[in-house]
Amino acid sequence: MKRLCIFYPPLGRKSGGTEVLLQLAGNSLDLGVETLLGFWEPPDAPLAKELSARGLVWCLCKDLHLGPDAVWLVPDGWVNALSLGFQTKARSVLYCQNWAYLFDGLPENVRWHDLPVEFLAVSHPVALFMEEVLGNRPCIVRPYIDETLFHPPARKPRTPSVRIAYMPRKNSRLVNQVQRIVGERRPDVSAQIQWVGIQGKPRSEVAALLRTCHLFLVTGFPEGCPLPPLEAMACGTIPLGFTGLGGWDYMRQTGSERYAPPFAVRPVAWKDNGRFYPDGEVLGLARGVEEMVLGVLEKHAQIEAIVHAGRETAMAYNKVRQQDELERWIEELRS
Repeated sequence: MKRLCIFYPPLGRKSGGTEVLLQLAGNSLDLGVETLLGFWEPPDAPLAKELSARGLVWCLCKDLHLGPDAVWLVPDGWVNALSLGFQTKARSVLYCQNWAYLFDGLPENVRWHDLPVEFLAVSHPVALFMEEVLGNRPCIVRPYIDETLFHPPARKPRTPSVRIAYMPRKNSRLVNQVQRIVGERRPDVSAQIQWVGIQGKPRSEVAALLRTCHLFLVTGFPEGCPLPPLEAMACGTIPLGFTGLGGWDYMRQTGSERYAPPFAVRPVAWKDNGRFYPDGEVLGLARGVEEMVLGVLEKHAQIEAIVHAGRETAMAYNKVRQQDELERWIEELRS
C-alpha cells in the first residue's frame, strides 16, 4: 500500500460522518501516507477552503488513477463508488459508520461475500454487528473530539432554568413527544426547562451552545458512534436518551436505570456518564428528563460526578488515539 484514497460523498452539506473522513485523511497524512480525497464533483468554496486550511488534497474521482498500490476507502451507503476500486484493482474497503447502513446501495441479488471488498468499522458495537453478519470482525477506527472547539466552560451560566440542548433533525417527533410528556406529567418541572435547538450551525457555534447547556437530549437512532453526545460530554453537558446501539462504544449507564446493551461492552476507564433508554422509549426518557432537571436544580452531587465521567469519556476520544487505531489498520493492510 502506497496511497490511501478516501471517497468524499456528495451530500450537499457536511455531516458527522464526513467530518470523520476528514479526520482520517489528516491523521493518515501525519503518518506519512500519501492521502487523497476523491470527489465526484468539485467541492464548494467553503469546503475547498476548509480542505486547504487542513492541508488536505483532493481531486476528482476520475483523476485519482487508482491501482493495486492504492487503498480505496468508501463510507457505507455509497456502494457505486466502490466499483471504481474494483475496476482499477485497488484494495477496496467499506468504512461502516453506521451498522444500519451496511447494506444500503447493495443490490438485492448481491452478497458482500461476492465482492472483492474489505471492511473497517467505526466502533466496537458496529464491529460486533459486522462480525455476526459477515463472519469476520473488522478493525476499528473511531472518531475523535476536537478539544480546541469542544471543551467545558469555566462554569455553566447562572440561569433560573435548566437548559437542555437537542438536535431537531434527530427524530423531531420524538423530541416533541418527550417535551409534551414532561409538560403533561410535571408542568412544574417543564416550566423550569429552556429547550435549546441546535441545527444548521458551524461546529464552533454548536460547541458554544453546548457549553451553555446542562443536559443534552439524545434522540438519534440508529447510530454507529454518535458524535453529538460525545461533543456534549466534552462541553460538560450530560447526555440522556437513546444509544442507537453504536453509542454503547462509550455510553455507560448511571443511576437506577436497568437498560443495558444486548452484548458485553468493551472495558473502559470510565463509568456512569449518562442516562440511556431503549431506542424510541419516550416515556422512560421523559421521566429521566424530569429527574435530571430536578437534580440540576437541587445541585445533587451525582450531577457533578456524571459531568466528570463525561469529560473523562470525551478525552479518551482524542486525535492521538485515532492515529494509533489508524496506524494499526494500515499495518494490517501492509502485512
